[in-house]
Amino acid sequence: MQITVRGRIGPASRRHGQEGRLASTFRRLLQNRGATIGLAVLSFLVVIAVLAPQLAPYDPVDMVPDDRFLLPSGAHPLGTDQFGRDLLSRIMHGARISLTVGLISVGIAAVIGVVLGLLAGYYSGWLDAVIMRSIDVMMAFPGILLALVIVAVLGAGITNVMIAVGISSVPTYARLTRGCVLSAKEFLYVDAARTLGCRDRRILFRHILPNVLAPLIVVSTLGVAGAILSSAALSFLGLGAQPPSPEWGAMLSGGRAYLRDSWWIATFPGLAIMLAVLSINMLGDGLRDALDPRMKV
Repeated sequence: MQITVRGRIGPASRRHGQEGRLASTFRRLLQNRGATIGLAVLSFLVVIAVLAPQLAPYDPVDMVPDDRFLLPSGAHPLGTDQFGRDLLSRIMHGARISLTVGLISVGIAAVIGVVLGLLAGYYSGWLDAVIMRSIDVMMAFPGILLALVIVAVLGAGITNVMIAVGISSVPTYARLTRGCVLSAKEFLYVDAARTLGCRDRRILFRHILPNVLAPLIVVSTLGVAGAILSSAALSFLGLGAQPPSPEWGAMLSGGRAYLRDSWWIATFPGLAIMLAVLSINMLGDGLRDALDPRMKV
C-alpha cells in the first residue's frame, strides 16, 4: 500500500515542484528591471520581424531613382538610401533576417557542442581527449576568423554564414557542457540510474542534460547576440547576405560611403544592430541572475 501511494504521488509532486521552480524563476526575471526592458524590446523586434510584410510601408527592394538620398520625413520616416529604397521597410525586413540568423546559428552550435560536451564529460578517457583536443584547435583561432575561413570555403551567402557562425561557436558550448557533466555525473541520482540498469543514452539525455540546462540557456541567449554581430560583420565584408537583401550588416556597408552627406543610411541600421544586441544581452544577464538561486534580484 505504501509503495502504491508513493507511485501515485511522486510524479505529481515532481511536476508541482518543477512548476514552482519555473514560476519562481520567471518572477525573479520580471523583478529585474534590465531584463524586463530587454525582454520588452526583444519582443517588439520579434513582432516587427514576424509582421514585417504587413507593417512595412514599402517594398524593401523596390528602387525609386527619383527618391534617392531623401531625408527622414513623413513619407519616409527613416529616409531613403542611395537607390531610393525606404530604410524603415528595409530595417523591418532586416530584423527577420538577423534574428533568424542568430537563432539558427546558436541552434547549430548548441546541438553540436552539447552532444560533444556530454560525450566528453561522461565517458572521459580517449574520447574526452580526442574531442577536447579538437575543440582546443578550434579555439586557437578567433571566432570571427574561423567563421571567415568557413565562409571562404563554403562561399558567400546567408545560409553559409549561419553554418559558419554556428560551427565557430561550438567550442563554447562543448567546454561548458563538459565541465557541467563532469560535476553532475558524480551525483547520487546518476549512480542510482546506473544501478537500475539505465542505458548511457538515457542517463545522458534524461538525467544529466536537464540538470545542466541552466547555464546553457544563459549562454545560448547571449550567443544569439554574438551571432547577430558576427553575421552583420560578415555581411559588412560582403561575405554574408548579398544585395539587394535587406540585412543590417549589408545595409551598414552600403551606407558607409555616404556618411558625410547622408548619415541616416548607415546610422539607422547600426542603431538597429545595437538595439537588438543590447536587448538580448540585458535579457541574458537577467536570466543568469534568475536561474542562479544564490542571486537575489
